[in-house]
Amino acid sequence: MFDYTVSTNKNMDEAIQSLEEYLKEEKFGVLWRFDIKEKLQEKGLDFHKEFKVLEVCNPQEAQRVLNENEMAGYFLPCKIVVYDDHGKVKIGMPKPTALISLLNDVKLKQFAKDIENRLIGCIDKCI
Repeated sequence: MFDYTVSTNKNMDEAIQSLEEYLKEEKFGVLWRFDIKEKLQEKGLDFHKEFKVLEVCNPQEAQRVLNENEMAGYFLPCKIVVYDDHGKVKIGMPKPTALISLLNDVKLKQFAKDIENRLIGCIDKCI
């Protein structure tokens, strides 16, 4: 499975706020919050679905991964999406293990699994 996605009973803002708090506990910061709906509407496109992308990073983990294999930089920072799916807020991400597996590096797979588990823990706490 390439992704991990859950539904939450929280609204969009509550989900993002709690996600950011749990990420902070794991020493992940939100580098950028991209509002796709806002950007597409700004460009004159008819798009009304709430869809936000959070780029998250733990600097120590990024350094560790990049020191092992610079090609891992293609997958950084990690992305977590929060979006409306027919009135239900969902939180999801591409699994770091799925992305890193493209590099065929056993040590990196172990790093990615640890990061993935921590990010999934943060997402699960938001339910």
